[in-house]
Amino acid sequence: MMWSSLRAALFVSTPLRTVSNVRFQTGRIGAQVAGSGESGSTPTMPTMPTTPNMPTMPKKKRAGEKQASVNVRTNEATLRPKALEIASRLGKLYPDPPIPLDHATGYQLLVAVVLSAQTTDVKVNEVTPELFKMGPDAEAMSRCDVKEIARVIGTLGLAPTKAKNVRALSAQLVEQHGGVVPRTFEELEALPGVGHKTASVVMSQVHGMPSFPVDTHIHRLAQRWGLTDGSSVEQTEADLKFLFPEAMWNVLHLQIIYFGREFCPARGHDPATCPLCSWAAVHPYDSMAGTETTKSPQGKKRALRKKRVVAPKRKKQL
Repeated sequence: MMWSSLRAALFVSTPLRTVSNVRFQTGRIGAQVAGSGESGSTPTMPTMPTTPNMPTMPKKKRAGEKQASVNVRTNEATLRPKALEIASRLGKLYPDPPIPLDHATGYQLLVAVVLSAQTTDVKVNEVTPELFKMGPDAEAMSRCDVKEIARVIGTLGLAPTKAKNVRALSAQLVEQHGGVVPRTFEELEALPGVGHKTASVVMSQVHGMPSFPVDTHIHRLAQRWGLTDGSSVEQTEADLKFLFPEAMWNVLHLQIIYFGREFCPARGHDPATCPLCSWAAVHPYDSMAGTETTKSPQGKKRALRKKRVVAPKRKKQL
């Protein structure tokens, strides 16, 4: 009986806390509960003191998104200043890098990025004027014949498959999104022919959402500069997102692409003459021979071919 009376008294004296009393902030959650009554008459939720040494809550990750590698997190104190210096120098070289794929709308950029898989941006820019004249938007492209699309983009690699994907994604945009390019990774990656890198480009360059698309240039250079172990494109993306401020991502990935094309070829690269590799490259990429290192997938294949021993043919028995 006594416990029931005490519980009832507590319920009456304590005000209800509703969702409207809670304020959510980006990156961390803080709660403020407003008392209802005279000052001091009702208990309030204690607030945590904010100090420079208080750890911040990690950014919420998408489902399946990788974390920064152990090596990068362990060496953050040295890698982060190096990354910021690289970003500073790239900013001076390419203060306002344009998007290398020609387009007039977000839909056209989406299509151009889909077409750019396993081919150069230059090749894509050669075929898109005629393609976008035939289908300037999703509605018009969805009515085009797949064979006609394939004819226009015939000089690109995987043209038949890309033609089917362009037609299919256009139809899906019309049916499910009113012809408008979606604003979420999940919806973009559900489109035919659209992977995570393509979705990242669209999110960053069409919608202005912080994203870090990683292509072969970025994957290669991040490994050369020691900013990632290069185990996979997904891991490289996670490591770069960890090291660079979010505000830099959208422009930085373009700057690295342009730098890779101008100064850092995949083979025959001399780090001593490179504006960044001359001081940022790590072993074995700090030497010209290091560009052919066996640590890269291409290097491993070449090394295996060189080491492969052909067994002598057995003599036929008489």
